[in-house]
Amino acid sequence: MPTTMLTVDASRPASAPLADTLRMGTNTSPDGRTIGINSRYLTRDGEPWLPVMGELHYARVPEARWDDALAKVKAAGVDIVSSYVIWRYHEPRPGQFDWSARFDLRRFVEACATRGLYAFVRIGPWVHAEVRYGGIPAWVVDQVPTRSDDPLYLQYVQRFFTEIAAQLEGLLWKDGGPVIGIQLENEYNLTGPQQGPAHIATLKRLAREAGLDVPLYTVTGWDNAVFPHREVAPVFGGYADLPWGTSTKMSPPNEVYGFRFTSRVGGDLGAQTHNSEPGDADAVAGETPFLGAEFGGGVPTMYRRRPVLDPDDIAAMLPVQLGSGVNLYGYYMLHGGRNPPGDVDGQESTATGGYNDLPIVNYDFQALFGANGEGHPVLGKLRPLHLFLQQWGSELATCDVYAPELVSRGADDLETPRFSVRADGDRGFLFFNNHVRQYRMPVREGVQFSVKLAGRTVLLPAVPVDIASGISFVWPVGLALGGARLRYASAQPVTRLSAPDGETYVFSATHGIAPEFAFEPGCVTRIAPVDSRSSLTTDEADGVLFVRPTPGSVFVATCSDGKRITVITLAQEDIERLSVLPFDGQRRLILTDALAFERDGELVLRSKEVASFDVDVYPPLQRRPVATHAFVETPGSSVFQRFAVSVSPAAFDISVTPAREALRVPSIVSGGAARAAVEPAPECFGKAAAWRIDVPSEALNTPGLSNAYLSIRYSGDVGRLFSGANLIDDHFYNGLPWEIGVRNVAIDPQQSLMLTVLPMRADAHVYLDARYDPRPLICDQVAVVLGVSWVPEYEVVFSCA
Repeated sequence: MPTTMLTVDASRPASAPLADTLRMGTNTSPDGRTIGINSRYLTRDGEPWLPVMGELHYARVPEARWDDALAKVKAAGVDIVSSYVIWRYHEPRPGQFDWSARFDLRRFVEACATRGLYAFVRIGPWVHAEVRYGGIPAWVVDQVPTRSDDPLYLQYVQRFFTEIAAQLEGLLWKDGGPVIGIQLENEYNLTGPQQGPAHIATLKRLAREAGLDVPLYTVTGWDNAVFPHREVAPVFGGYADLPWGTSTKMSPPNEVYGFRFTSRVGGDLGAQTHNSEPGDADAVAGETPFLGAEFGGGVPTMYRRRPVLDPDDIAAMLPVQLGSGVNLYGYYMLHGGRNPPGDVDGQESTATGGYNDLPIVNYDFQALFGANGEGHPVLGKLRPLHLFLQQWGSELATCDVYAPELVSRGADDLETPRFSVRADGDRGFLFFNNHVRQYRMPVREGVQFSVKLAGRTVLLPAVPVDIASGISFVWPVGLALGGARLRYASAQPVTRLSAPDGETYVFSATHGIAPEFAFEPGCVTRIAPVDSRSSLTTDEADGVLFVRPTPGSVFVATCSDGKRITVITLAQEDIERLSVLPFDGQRRLILTDALAFERDGELVLRSKEVASFDVDVYPPLQRRPVATHAFVETPGSSVFQRFAVSVSPAAFDISVTPAREALRVPSIVSGGAARAAVEPAPECFGKAAAWRIDVPSEALNTPGLSNAYLSIRYSGDVGRLFSGANLIDDHFYNGLPWEIGVRNVAIDPQQSLMLTVLPMRADAHVYLDARYDPRPLICDQVAVVLGVSWVPEYEVVFSCA
């Protein structure tokens, strides 16, 4: 088979970072720790830092669930939690502020600190967030020109910022707290009277005068954003689909799957204002690092466009953006939620002048964690990369980006292979992507990479490989493993564990490609599998030692300094089950189908619907654990200690009774700022079909469960769920099960639930994923409930007291 040689010249020395290009705030904590920024990367305690940040809106999650949510976020390998402070929630009437219950910003930030998470507070005052008027209270919008230096508007903003500062007193980095950053405004590209970069400068001044003195100040940099140079750092993003678009057809190939070698600015991110001028982001690229804040952890479901993402649609974005030079990866959203109860007109809607129509309540976002805090399948795809960044992000941060010899012509070029190298001298990482959402990429046959580094050229792997459609990966070049050094590996590094008897390195096998570890001459004296269950081959050429384990195998390498390292190579299906958590005195690998996280020194396992599951632990525990449910130790795989866990199954029958049939609904109307399909008027919802749902009271708070879900499968246009007269959740039909955590919403056990489904017309001009579109099967309209089930979420807690 002919070889496809993919070449990149990464021999040019990495550029040195420039200091003092940005005027930020106090960056030193009382104990001397520092958070810094230069022209190329962030620093922590003077060392390069490449963190993962994720958006979680405290006001959209019941306060009783915050600690739980943040523990899961921490276990996902996330370092920083960002959150909008949505003004309309906190000052619904002039001068009357509400910082209580789910609006308690102070308690939320304190909870972040408790979980060892940094906080990035996005104070607006205009935040978008798919809320009415971008979060600015209606009483402000009714009175003054917003998003400008209008004196009265600034007076209101100053009062709001002062209130925020009071909530965060003692919690800023300079005071020993977790708040390391402030984002000002959002998607700001306005250049009219009293607007433009000067307005962002004014907001920064007001924030600092209020006492919001932090190491980092950012603004969003896309859609021709404007901001004052040297005063703020722009942040960037990209989404796998564009639900704010107007097309009723499948989207063309998206730019987020192609490496960015020229501009950091992505494509359409849904800004509601427009600017014909170039904006400021590219102009400061030499002075600011490539930081991300809104790489989509999913997408919202909007009325006119309802895309359904597959896990790889999100997972493939991460290696692409890292390979493009991103030195802070920020998700929007990381954790879904629901708008606060009772705020029935607070969502973004065309009826109130918004560009899009959003559900009144639901904000699931198909994110890593859904509206109820449940882990979505994409979590297992992304967590290994987060762990990689926690371990090797400091090395990656200093690496420059090098484009290949042959670069893709654009987003719709599906033929040219997509890859890049980030390198610093004779070490670096190779990033490759062969996935584009909803488009099949060609198999790359007989591929080898030629990477020219500062001192030599590395050819990898030794034998050409085929790379299947849909595959993306990160491979190391020149990576140190303790006393050994890899020339390269055709497997993805995940994490490292340290122990007195040596270090353990974990790699992920790339699907369809045999793992290969090429050790530099003389650095390793012996290779041995740990047991008969680990299969590997070795050979040597020109002094390079090649080790080829089968996925799931473990080998020990004795280094020339006499120390030993252990290398675990997990198959893709196992790496998606992997968490790395502190337990029984040290960080351990946890392999399980359950959602795993650490809470107050205990190992918590959450299993949705499945009452029996395994959990594998490495290194083996020093003490026999105790658990809240029955478990037995069983033979594990290779070096892992395995426990089989069994929980008494719980089940309840849910009664669904038709209450009324749907009436015929009128055609969907086009209009609004987008001149596209708009959500039906409120009066139209009286034509919806309705069902009474009876849930046994004990199903709402079953002992021993962390939660339970009403899983509703239906076909129609819009679903709404009421407890008495209160709307507790809603859903624009997209084909996915609609799940409501019974501990995430307020359900009155004394009343039946009422489910309504507005019919979907056969001629509805909205976009639906073809896999779930009912319109080809109907001739008029459809509003049916296919099933309602009760799904338990079991919790098992292990401890080693």
